[in-house]
Amino acid sequence: IIHDYLGLSAVPAYRVESGGATPIDAIVNAALWIRSGMFPAVLVVGWEKMNELPIQKVNEAIAIAGDTDWDFVSGFTYNAFYATMEARRMHVYGDTEEDLAEVAVSNHNNSLDNPYAQWPAQHGFSKITVEDVYKSRLISWPYRLYECAMTSEGASALLLANEEMTKKLTDNPVWISGVGFGTDTMRAGDRPDNPAWKGLYPEDEKIWPKNIPKPMSPYPDLLNFGSLRVSARMAYKDAGIKNPRKEISFVEIFDPYAGVVLAGLEDFDFCKRGEGKKMVRDGVIQPHGELPCQLSGALTAQGHAVGSTSIAQVVDSYWQLSNQIGKKWGAPGRQLSKPKKAFIHGHGGTGCQAGAVVLEV
Repeated sequence: IIHDYLGLSAVPAYRVESGGATPIDAIVNAALWIRSGMFPAVLVVGWEKMNELPIQKVNEAIAIAGDTDWDFVSGFTYNAFYATMEARRMHVYGDTEEDLAEVAVSNHNNSLDNPYAQWPAQHGFSKITVEDVYKSRLISWPYRLYECAMTSEGASALLLANEEMTKKLTDNPVWISGVGFGTDTMRAGDRPDNPAWKGLYPEDEKIWPKNIPKPMSPYPDLLNFGSLRVSARMAYKDAGIKNPRKEISFVEIFDPYAGVVLAGLEDFDFCKRGEGKKMVRDGVIQPHGELPCQLSGALTAQGHAVGSTSIAQVVDSYWQLSNQIGKKWGAPGRQLSKPKKAFIHGHGGTGCQAGAVVLEV
């Protein structure tokens, strides 16, 4: 009904609905429509309203987006899903609670200069520490409150246009040079023995730890997100990117839980399997590191208005690439020096649906 509210009732419109992947899927679809020549411009709008239900009902509604035959009726929520996956990573890769806390600290402190971020609006502008994360309430081990996405309301919009129209609208364009999408099983528990993945990424089978029994499908197992890798490599190929670690200027990862950053860094080919933690420990993901991540604060600090989240992350990335962070945020010190390309990803469920875009100037 948004087209009606905007007075665009004669314009073609449709609703995208794929859980947390909804906004990134809408962006990918819009970009492909424009490339096809079907439309010269597409307005992508996303929003979420959650305050009309108690938090228990909100969690129930979100959980229903997952497997309802086995997991939901057994009491599994996404808190439990992602906690189980991260516990598996700790066992196999050696991730630690401190690694998760460091991601949370980075995200929250990145958000402090973001006027659109939920965390500072509700909790003030003081930086947090690892100890603050440890003191926050335990949600589902190993995750604590500060390591989980916020329950949010919000809206965002993105106008995409073809080259001809874009040059009429702005002197400072940013281009979508690559898009990708991928899928995986609805149930995360089906992945270790899913023959669809067997042999698909042999380089990851080779680095499987020798002291851990190898499942039928060593990748993604419960450790990583196969759909994220599929979507990322498709977007890289589309954009002509050969070396993501060297060519991408900064990254916005869809991180409902802190461990998704560790897994995502691996799945997006910024490092090898199990080495996401090393990038965090070495400061690579910090604002002035080699590969800045979550400059907006992402889902755990900017907020997670589900239908809007990835659109908001793309908008933040657009401002960063077009050198507008100082103007839009009122924080010129948060503007990166001459960024060229950004990678933004979104996913739904436990990665059963994923999308990715590459932006560049």
